[in-house]
Amino acid sequence: MFWFLISVEVLIAILIIIVVLMQSSKGGGLAGTFGGAQMGAMFGVRRTADFLSKLTTILATIFIVLSLVINIFFLPGRSTTTESVIQRSTGTVPPPLPPVQTTETEPGSAPTQ
Repeated sequence: MFWFLISVEVLIAILIIIVVLMQSSKGGGLAGTFGGAQMGAMFGVRRTADFLSKLTTILATIFIVLSLVINIFFLPGRSTTTESVIQRSTGTVPPPLPPVQTTETEPGSAPTQ
């Protein structure tokens, strides 16, 4: 069911992109490219704008509601509660290591054994 709803969500997102691009803007938009001019001839310019606006509103509402349904009902059950590394720590810090003592030799002398 989860993957079906995700598939529907992706399909609605693609439809929203197409419908928004179909709407004619001041510059003409992509309405002519996708056949928006023929749609305007069929419905009339004003009715086409109303139809695309209503379709955008409906698709956006479905997208938001479906997103909420997926997040509320499906995602909380899929998460497992595990402790983080910080929560698992014992809280004790190991003592620091003592510094390594080296014997310095004078320049030019051989090391002693």
